[in-house]
Amino acid sequence: MPSDVGSAGDVAAGDVTGLLRDDPTEVTVTSSEVVFTGAVWNIVRDAFDYGGSSIRREYVDHTGAVAILVQDARGRVLLIKQYRHPIRARDWELPAGLLDIPGEETLVAAKRELAEEADLEASTWEHLVTFNTTPGGSDEKLVVFHATEVRATAEAFAREAEEADIEVRWVPLDEIVEAILDGRLHNSILCIAALALHAKQR
Repeated sequence: MPSDVGSAGDVAAGDVTGLLRDDPTEVTVTSSEVVFTGAVWNIVRDAFDYGGSSIRREYVDHTGAVAILVQDARGRVLLIKQYRHPIRARDWELPAGLLDIPGEETLVAAKRELAEEADLEASTWEHLVTFNTTPGGSDEKLVVFHATEVRATAEAFAREAEEADIEVRWVPLDEIVEAILDGRLHNSILCIAALALHAKQR
């Protein structure tokens, strides 16, 4: 089907001839309350007016986060494996972390997280991709950087809890893409970032 033809007709299609992009939309929020205060993030309940109706939604009020796709001189990607309790699995991921320091820029946070999770620093940094992780249930925005020219930090970072037994592996990008498409890797940040870099480098 051509990309300018909507399956639900033209009612909700918007401008089907312009540049494809998301459409930021302001709504009137009539009430907002924190219904659960968590150790890392909170759950918020908003009531808002949309399309002539009053709608109520609950979502994770997230700080936002950064992730780093690191490549070494051979083009291999740094993966870390750690335990994630919600999915009851130790999954392969990219180094990543929360934007939980007020006012901290995303690139500064990414450099900090790379040192804390992988004991690495890099000379070259480029923005790779930005995406909303779960727009139906969280306001989290994730910024991924592509880092190259890496080297070990002067000191190793003391890790604890789920990070205490992190496993590290350097993997060719093509092998990661193959594992994603084969259904063997499921971490959303890893999947999006690896496929984005693969498409960019083709």
